[in-house]
Amino acid sequence: MASPAGGMRIEKLAIGGARVDAVSGKTFAIHSPVSGEPIARVAEGDAADIDAAVKAAERGFAAWGAMSGAARADVLNRAAALLTARLPEIVDTEVAQTGRPIREMRAQLARLPEWYTYFGAVARTHEDSVFPFGGPYLNYSRRSPLGVVGLVTPWNHPLLILTKKVAPALAAGNAVVVKPSELAPLTPFMLADVLAEAGLPAGAYNVVTGFGATAGAALTAHPGIRKLDLTGGTETGRRAGAIAGERLIPYSAELGGKASVVIFADAPLERAVSGALFASFIAAGQTCVQGARLLVERPIYDRFVEALVARARKIRMGDPTDMATELGPLISARQLATVERYVGIGRAEGARLASGGERASGPPFDRGYFYPPTIFADVRNEMRIAQEEIFGPVACIIPFDGEEEAVRLANGTPFGLAAGVWTNDVARAHRVASRIAAGIVWINDHHRIDPSSPWGGFGDSGLGKENGAAAYEAYTRLQSIVLNVSAEPFDWYAAGERPQRYS
Repeated sequence: MASPAGGMRIEKLAIGGARVDAVSGKTFAIHSPVSGEPIARVAEGDAADIDAAVKAAERGFAAWGAMSGAARADVLNRAAALLTARLPEIVDTEVAQTGRPIREMRAQLARLPEWYTYFGAVARTHEDSVFPFGGPYLNYSRRSPLGVVGLVTPWNHPLLILTKKVAPALAAGNAVVVKPSELAPLTPFMLADVLAEAGLPAGAYNVVTGFGATAGAALTAHPGIRKLDLTGGTETGRRAGAIAGERLIPYSAELGGKASVVIFADAPLERAVSGALFASFIAAGQTCVQGARLLVERPIYDRFVEALVARARKIRMGDPTDMATELGPLISARQLATVERYVGIGRAEGARLASGGERASGPPFDRGYFYPPTIFADVRNEMRIAQEEIFGPVACIIPFDGEEEAVRLANGTPFGLAAGVWTNDVARAHRVASRIAAGIVWINDHHRIDPSSPWGGFGDSGLGKENGAAAYEAYTRLQSIVLNVSAEPFDWYAAGERPQRYS
């Protein structure tokens, strides 16, 4: 990071352990969601810079990939300690670039060091397998890193989502080239400084900022990339997946979502309302696991709507640097326009607007992208607001009668990333959770995550898993080695009738 005296923060590309200008010399501005004013400028990378980063990553991989798992674990543990020490500065930067309230970002980013210590432990302890091959044979497996992997990350959780990819990728011995969102790319550069100080070899972690149509497309199609891991919209994921498929490289994608939160009549009302409020409006609804669809059993439906609306109207919207603020702005004018458009669609479809529905106005909201918590009641499952990802503070409440309808409605979208179930009936909780076609199902909770817990969806929500041993293994190549330990000679074509093993 460079901040000329009295000037704006400037970020150059991080390539090969150095900070360099883009080949084109271009830069672009990062704007505050609170004011719309520029807060930083970053280098605008393109295909030439991606190529340079991949070549640097190949050199970094030669050093990093050759290290033992224990040595890599030591580096990741040092990175965790450095992250912990630098969290205040990182939190402030995340707040500035995303508009997320500081109380959210402190809580979220305090978890980041866990990913590096967890995957450091995996690197140190992960065991290969010995298989029951049969006969006089020893069959064992070994895992090796893939090489250079490309990571494409979004703006809504800039450092958390990046960390979910970087930690297992590095633990497995790979080098990475990161293309962060052009809306919130600042903290990935801060991670570069942390990893370098922790002892990561130069080139093992590279950051190229730029736009999707140039830098992102170049990274996706680069012949030196051995795996692509992307978090973004479903259509972007399909296009990237097609390119990865053509190149026959591994591909992971966490894409869109439209999570259903199923609330049964036996759930304690106050707890369920609090949980739904959190699921719907944390991060201003700008998260793929947002509880955007609240399915409420009819006996408590009216009381639930009334209670949720009352609580939503009390959410404090304002300056995200104020610890009292509970809801910040949306990320951009474009995202604000998208939310306004969908609210108009909901009205036109006949849903009942129970709360919100108008852009916040007056000081201090006039210059930023603020939108209040908005609730539609009496929503039908076929409505667009119930089916399409809005990515904003808009919740749809849909009534249901009985368990069968609840499951049918919960599975009634093309997405399958996450869902929630609220009930006091333990058997029902497990029964319903197992029938919901979502990669993550919370029972009497929402949004919870852990570095050990697999994270990823079904259907239009993508493929592959983040977190856990599954993520680590997905960043490796699995080789099977078969050794004949018999002292007996083998000659398939020798004369004689003695039966021999063919395979």
